[in-house]
Amino acid sequence: MKHITVLTGAGISAESGISTFRDSNGLWENHEVMDVASPEGWRKDSDLVLNFYNQRRRQLKEVFPNKGHMALVELEKKYKVHVVTQNVDNLHEQAGSSHIVHLHGELNKVRSTLDPSLVYDWTEDLNKGDFCDKGSQLRPHIVWFGEEVPLLEEAAHLTAKAEVVIIIGTSMNVYPAASLVAYAKPEAKIFYIDPNPNISYELAGLKNLEIIKEKGSVGVPRIVADLLS
Repeated sequence: MKHITVLTGAGISAESGISTFRDSNGLWENHEVMDVASPEGWRKDSDLVLNFYNQRRRQLKEVFPNKGHMALVELEKKYKVHVVTQNVDNLHEQAGSSHIVHLHGELNKVRSTLDPSLVYDWTEDLNKGDFCDKGSQLRPHIVWFGEEVPLLEEAAHLTAKAEVVIIIGTSMNVYPAASLVAYAKPEAKIFYIDPNPNISYELAGLKNLEIIKEKGSVGVPRIVADLLS
């Protein structure tokens, strides 16, 4: 059974109605990104940060996977598929994908500010006074700017062993996630699906690259149908 690794970014979620800061002039829901997505922002105004992610978490109850998400599930009928996503939403889970690596964390999880290994499922609002088992305030389980990406090594391994890599809805500008394609086998087939694809340094030298200038909801079902046939 062939291995397929799928790298997804904000574009695939945007089609389901989830806003991205890339498309709004550096603002994320009218907030400066560093105010709500950095350790400095947390220390400066944790109430703002908690409220911001509470709103994002509530939004997850109102959005649904699109045809791009659903098509990836179909691939599992024939291939071993791993989805490596930069997105913190749960749309891949809602669609039914079995193996998902969240590089930048998950909205529906929180973790201890004292012990990062203490991670809890969390679907409601997170407030001041919500503590971990060790008595420390909980924070969003999100990899903020300036923090290490703990699952990067696993993502690189999954990319390196894939015969097919599918890139969907990402600018290929956000590092370290954008560097993952550099781990692909020289003979691996690479599909890049995005209405405005950015040919980064890592992509420029790939001989087996096919670019599909479509939204994920259009391009992904097309590629999936070809792979399944």
